[in-house]
Amino acid sequence: MPHQVSPPRMPTMITKSSATANVASSGDDVSSLLTTIFSAQTSQACLDASYALTNHLTTSVGFRGLEEYGIIGEVKKAAADKKSGTRRESAMILLGALFEIFPKRQPITEVVFLKQQNLLPLALDALADKGNVVKESAQYALDALYANLKPEALVVGLLPELIHYLARSTGKWQGTVGALKLMGRIADKAKVGMGTKEEEKSKEVLREAMGKKLDRLIPVVENGMHDLKSDVSKQAVKTMTSLTTLLSNDDVAPRIPLLIKTMENPSISTLQQAIHALSQTTFVAIVTSPVLALLTPLLERSLNTPTTSQEVLRQTVVVVENLTKLVHDPVEARAFLPKLKPGVKGVQDRASLPEVRELAGRALKVINKAMGDDDGNIVIGAILRTTTEEVVNAVNRTVKINGPIGFPEDKALWNLVVSYISEMAQEDINLREMHRIRSCIEPYIEHLGDTPLTPAEVGESVQRHFIDEDHRRFGQPVKEESGEVEIVNTDFSLAYGGMLLLSHTNIRLLKGHRYGLCGRNGAGKSTLMRSISEGKLEGFPSKDELKTCFVEHNQGEDADLSIIEFVSKDPELAATGRERISQVLSEVGITSGPDGRQQQKVGSLSGGWKMKLALARAMLMGADVLLLDEPTNHLDVGNVKWLQEYLIKHTEITSLIVSHDSAFLDKVCTNIYHYEGKKLVCYDGNLAAFVKIKPEAKSYYTLSASNAQFKFPPPGILTGVKSLTRAIVRMSNISYTYPGSSKPSISGATCSLSLSSRTAIIGENGAGKSTLIKVLTGEVTPQEGKVEKHPNLRIGYIKQHALEHVEMHMEKTPNQYLQWRYANGDDREVLMKQTRVLTAEDKAQMDKFVDLGDGKGARRIENLMGRQKYKKSFQYEVKWIGMLPKHNSQISRETLLELGFDKLVQEFDDHEASREGLGFRELSPKVIAKHFEDLGLDSDIANHNEISGLSGGQKVKVVLAGAMWNNPHLLVLDEPTNFLDRDSLGGLAVAIRDYKGGVVMISHNDEFVGALCPEQWHVVNGQVTHKGHLAVLADRFEDSRPGSSIGSSAVSSATASAVNSGAEDGDMKFRSKKKKKLTRNQLKEREVRRKLRHIEWLNSEKGTPKPPDTDDET
Repeated sequence: MPHQVSPPRMPTMITKSSATANVASSGDDVSSLLTTIFSAQTSQACLDASYALTNHLTTSVGFRGLEEYGIIGEVKKAAADKKSGTRRESAMILLGALFEIFPKRQPITEVVFLKQQNLLPLALDALADKGNVVKESAQYALDALYANLKPEALVVGLLPELIHYLARSTGKWQGTVGALKLMGRIADKAKVGMGTKEEEKSKEVLREAMGKKLDRLIPVVENGMHDLKSDVSKQAVKTMTSLTTLLSNDDVAPRIPLLIKTMENPSISTLQQAIHALSQTTFVAIVTSPVLALLTPLLERSLNTPTTSQEVLRQTVVVVENLTKLVHDPVEARAFLPKLKPGVKGVQDRASLPEVRELAGRALKVINKAMGDDDGNIVIGAILRTTTEEVVNAVNRTVKINGPIGFPEDKALWNLVVSYISEMAQEDINLREMHRIRSCIEPYIEHLGDTPLTPAEVGESVQRHFIDEDHRRFGQPVKEESGEVEIVNTDFSLAYGGMLLLSHTNIRLLKGHRYGLCGRNGAGKSTLMRSISEGKLEGFPSKDELKTCFVEHNQGEDADLSIIEFVSKDPELAATGRERISQVLSEVGITSGPDGRQQQKVGSLSGGWKMKLALARAMLMGADVLLLDEPTNHLDVGNVKWLQEYLIKHTEITSLIVSHDSAFLDKVCTNIYHYEGKKLVCYDGNLAAFVKIKPEAKSYYTLSASNAQFKFPPPGILTGVKSLTRAIVRMSNISYTYPGSSKPSISGATCSLSLSSRTAIIGENGAGKSTLIKVLTGEVTPQEGKVEKHPNLRIGYIKQHALEHVEMHMEKTPNQYLQWRYANGDDREVLMKQTRVLTAEDKAQMDKFVDLGDGKGARRIENLMGRQKYKKSFQYEVKWIGMLPKHNSQISRETLLELGFDKLVQEFDDHEASREGLGFRELSPKVIAKHFEDLGLDSDIANHNEISGLSGGQKVKVVLAGAMWNNPHLLVLDEPTNFLDRDSLGGLAVAIRDYKGGVVMISHNDEFVGALCPEQWHVVNGQVTHKGHLAVLADRFEDSRPGSSIGSSAVSSATASAVNSGAEDGDMKFRSKKKKKLTRNQLKEREVRRKLRHIEWLNSEKGTPKPPDTDDET
């Protein structure tokens, strides 16, 4: 009679009283329980009897009873009984009970179940049973086995059996789906999370061990992706997606969906797309076996396919070379590169293009170097891994010295056990998790019988042997610094929103040390410092125990207070006297006295002085730990030197520093903390010492050795501008004084810019650099002088405090912000500038009557409706208030300006310039997301993350994308290097170097300016002087070596801006090419030519593009 109730997925164990405990086992008891199991009327009764039998065995004869009483034989026999669904279900329930209880109590049964008796296929095959209760029972058995295996056992015991099962040519598809699903669950279990430290360590072991098996797992799963049964192929895709989470490589991660798609649809087209995507990837992270396991099959297929084009072959060998350079483990190189070597050699021998053959030869040399010398010897200094055989020998040697383990009849089982535990221990040894070795040995030999040595002694002996071996290979552990005072030593995890930033990592700070905190944008550097500052980091001493001060840029200053009043009212400085405050402010250069800077309002300070004010407050607080977030931003060279000396001098202060100024970190840091795989890793020495140890971090020194790639849109054509060195904007004798200030910030400045300009504005903090930029861009209107610009000129502007652009849009996503900014076809930020806002005078001007002397009397202008070329300038179509459009007038630009309608003309010119720039821009989420990707911001972040949740560097990328959306001709950057990490800084530098428009920037970053700007404007006390013809430091770009074609870019062509030498100044009038009016005969001849072209096109082959109807007959 079939069972009436299906078993639960993970049933609760019955109480001990219901099982026979601590009694000698008898065959009758076991036979009786087996009979009950296979004749039970319900699933629950069968389950209870299965638990009773399992408990009875574990408390009596143990695992030996499984074979002694023929229990496993009965299970196999019942599972194959095609006539009785009840017996098949009972077999699966009993198997599930065995899987649930035995591995926990007697781990040796893992070897019995998986290696000796091979029971896993029984449960997988049962998933194809016609009876639902049988399938549910089989799933229960699989779940029980999966749940009770430790990470090492999952990799060493379960995974090989799953691979073997999937490799079988026979079998039901349901079993294949079950095996793939189980494999995916193992990979998912290895994902980084927020569990306890021990849980996360187990996940790390599983992740590393399973990652090394990917070379065997990926082909099997990829084969399933092509299965004719859709259920199998869909599950295989899911499993492959889970397996790719084992790759801890930020370079490859964005390409994974495309790589999986290529595996799923292995056509020439998808392969070419994948290779192209990889060739566009800048590889900087160390390449390990999981990455090689994923990419090697695709690269191998591309190299060995006869129909692969020469361009794709070129891309493939470049990818192979770049990947191989980052394979630091010769053992991993020897495992994968031999598969690629014949293909690369074939390309070297047979490629038709000399360039491709040369690249293949270069890649071949890199492969040989990575694998060792030609005789097969590993590179000197490389450390080999421990093999399973070494662990087997160590275990057998220990046992042989002290006598055999178990009974003579256990010899075959002992060999299986030794191999099993040695393979598990080997994974831990190579991961240097020595404390886990004993747990891989002792429980598995505990139930083999009496031995001369206890299991604990065997485990201890083997563990000690490999700890000594580890010390021989890697050296003794570094002893704690003598005489150093430890002020922080804590383990913690850190998350922001739904994103895990750091998982169970450690931070240890010593008194007086200065730690540089390095990592990519968005890694969580500022979040970590803010968590420490707010007392939210678990285990970090409170402010009562350790005085901690966070120095950052975005502080809420009260702009109307004087500096001395602002500092004095700080509640944390209430006990500090005004005299002491004034003294410390003077130390940082904020002078005292009636006319001193301390009496100035906070709102009048430049960015550099605001940073010095923040540092002065930190000094007054007497901090034990200084948290410095980009301290050199806005500081000029002299103040950066002062800060360096201050930090080095005060050895009682510990500093944690985030900075993208490599020279500053070199001078100041004693240690570097680096973000690596959601961990903080500490390195001794400054940044230079760190880069020697981690060569992939060389982007901290060279701008183009960057993982970030920025791509600026082309600026478009400016009417009448045929020379790149012709002035497109000019400031003539301008002066500007801030309201309430007696001294002008800029006085008598005259300068020009062209499309080829690469200009840096240099000067001390408060000299007037940002004011000059604001006048140039129309942020403020000069009291004296004038600013002229091309009517169609589009300017992309990023303010000194870049986040001001988005501070009113924090609740929007970057995509929504860009849609808002350009929703009406104009840049709303341009309309908000001071030079565009209508004052009371401007509104009164609009009410004035205008008499053009055309006999129609005085009228009032309502709006400008259009614009067209007129002689060397423009004329505008004017709509009059209260009159029909047929009465509109054409008035020249000069006339409108003379009449005082400057802002009306400027507004229309801005609209026309925006219309030209946005003419081929589609303001749709998909196109905007692609634009953000070009500027280094991930499309998922752009589409789904609110701006308020982005890091400072990511916000700067949002601002940069906003400025570049309308294809500007001139890019104006005020402190562009602030907040950007080294990768982003390098990406920005390369994009500026290759940009076809003009660039003017303020920056205190000598490396950045020296690499890009041959022209400099020096601002001293409001006076501007020009210095041109400066040599650009091309060696800052890795791709600007001698002989590199990339080095000769727009930067080198921008030689000292001829505009400022007066060579092409002219009168800022821009001529357009005037069309010659054709005669009647010429018009007839043109029409005949067009008809002939059309007839010729109709008679051509299908698919020939239609020729354009053009007047150009050349």
